[in-house]
Amino acid sequence: MEHQADVIIVGTGVAGLFCALQLPKELYILMITKDKAEHSDSYLAQGGISTLRTPEDYESYFEDTMRAGHYKNNPDSVDVMIRSSPQIIQDLIDFGVEFERTSDGLSYTREGAHSTFRILHHKDITGYEITSKLMVQVQQRPHIHIEEYTSMVDIIEQDNVCTGVIVRTKDGKIQPIYAKSVVLATGGLGGLFQSSTNYPHITGDALAIALKHQIALQDINYIQIHPTTLYSEKKGRSFLISESVRGEGAVLLNEKGERFVDELLPRDVVTKAIKDEMKKTNAKFVYLSMAHMGADVIKKRFPNIYEYCLGQGYDITKESIPVTPAQHYFMGGIQVDLNSKTDMDCLYAIGETGCNGVHGANRLASNSLLESLVFAKRAAAHIEQNMPKEMPQSQPIDLHPYQDADVLEQQYKQCILNEIKRKDRAFYDQWCHDENTCR
Repeated sequence: MEHQADVIIVGTGVAGLFCALQLPKELYILMITKDKAEHSDSYLAQGGISTLRTPEDYESYFEDTMRAGHYKNNPDSVDVMIRSSPQIIQDLIDFGVEFERTSDGLSYTREGAHSTFRILHHKDITGYEITSKLMVQVQQRPHIHIEEYTSMVDIIEQDNVCTGVIVRTKDGKIQPIYAKSVVLATGGLGGLFQSSTNYPHITGDALAIALKHQIALQDINYIQIHPTTLYSEKKGRSFLISESVRGEGAVLLNEKGERFVDELLPRDVVTKAIKDEMKKTNAKFVYLSMAHMGADVIKKRFPNIYEYCLGQGYDITKESIPVTPAQHYFMGGIQVDLNSKTDMDCLYAIGETGCNGVHGANRLASNSLLESLVFAKRAAAHIEQNMPKEMPQSQPIDLHPYQDADVLEQQYKQCILNEIKRKDRAFYDQWCHDENTCR
């Protein structure tokens, strides 16, 4: 493997790919990922991507985002995200992304806590459509190289400047790789939880590494529990039943077949209502019904969800399905500015890994893909304008502490859990005790 690159991007989800595509073609960009390149949570996103549909919608979109986030959001970040959204959508279309259309143009839908229709989608696999199209573009760029099954075990720093990363290669070798700039796009921390919609290898390593180097974190306790995942006794990744299903009219029912909550309230409110309802009868799940939509509508709008549920023994055109909350999204992360820069020079964090405060304490549905793309593009622009001219000099590094992968993994996991506990004991006690964490 190469020992240096102009830019190292850790992660191959939508944020990392889009950032790579925005950087100058004269730069050599090395992307590394823990697993298969396609095994990022971006590919799993079902619902859609929000956008500013018309200038008149700005105030409403801003308020919807702030209200969902319990007004804990950074208003400057929200403003940048919303105002940047039309260009981001055009960028995606230029890269070949196909959104649903009507005879009048793009087709917009609505999801929970949105006051109007402003969400673009591709069936119920929007994340896959966007990320796969970006991957095709990356694979066509000879200056961008992807190394799979390669884990970042640490960053290299000198005088508060990030000069590269230390990796474990797919053959188990530990080696440093130097770079002029490093971008962390490692996703969230769902792999810490027994019940999560995330891939299990996404365990928040970058957060632990940031803590190790005294890089500021922000809102690490802002962890979103999605209200509706398909209940299963099987271990493994929870299957998401998208927000868009409720946005299209699906209803939540208790054991008696009664509705007990407004399904379009913010996610954390719906999650609490489900948990409270389950506690009343010591139930493991509640029911989600969408049969009233009609079979043709369901199969056309939610083909992926329909096929998956059918494979699990549920025909969603005819029957309600059991659903339960599970960890889904991370609103916190490594603290960054509006250009996605951390408080260490030449180090950036984007997507779920970085936190600019845009989501506040609870993410508004379908803002995740948009936020990742907006601030990945801004990171690329800042890197281009501020990149050091010279490659960093190599330095002596003791590689012994990184040799035992299992020990290091547990150390990093415990480091993150301890920080969540320190910041929010109530959340930790409810969601991060031994029963729920560390798959």
